Amino acid sequence: MTRAGPLNNATLHHAIITSLLDRCFAPNLEELCDRFSVPRQGIERALGELADYHGLVLHPASARIWVAHPFSTAPTNFLVRQGDKEWWGNCAWCSLGLVALLEGNATITTALGANDRQITIHVEDGEVVETDLLVHFPVPMQNVWDNVVYTCSSMLVFDSEAKIDAWCAKHRIAKGDVQPIAKVWRFASEWYGRHGDEDWRKWTAAEAAQIFSRHGLTGPIWDLPSEQGRY
Repeated sequence: MTRAGPLNNATLHHAIITSLLDRCFAPNLEELCDRFSVPRQGIERALGELADYHGLVLHPASARIWVAHPFSTAPTNFLVRQGDKEWWGNCAWCSLGLVALLEGNATITTALGANDRQITIHVEDGEVVETDLLVHFPVPMQNVWDNVVYTCSSMLVFDSEAKIDAWCAKHRIAKGDVQPIAKVWRFASEWYGRHGDEDWRKWTAAEAAQIFSRHGLTGPIWDLPSEQGRY
């Protein structure tokens, strides 16, 4: 990995996202130590601080990177491909945001509802081809970080609202908000558009609420506490 500037949340996040984009895997501790010329304890501390900032998720009792949104380093229900490269996205929202970061045509392979037939979603020339699909958001945005891995695992793609209703009843999961995939694509493109930037930071609650509003995402699922937290 190339040398980086001073170690902080933004530069560490940039190093991780750049590795995931370019190499399809996250950097290990030794690579981060070399990149920032910082001893192992310093990198472990910085990773913990970035996790506390909700900039990534570490494996329990470990400094290994598990999730750096929109990427997962572990297999998921969403496989993003571009050419001979492939990545795991955490959810429908993340996977569409991941494609936006790639800045080109790509595909997302997933199983509808994580229990139905497998489909491939195509993003070509800046648009989703399969516009008849829906994305279900069952977890309120203010609660996403209560257990963000669970939250992401439940944001799934469906081909009808009737199937979402049946899925929720079958699994005893409260129905949330349902949005057409084309709208989620536009939303995810803005939400994750700066995740590869060197001066990245998380959205404030006010900024997040503004993004939701711009994309017509309203209702209880999208309500956020005023001026609290980062998303």
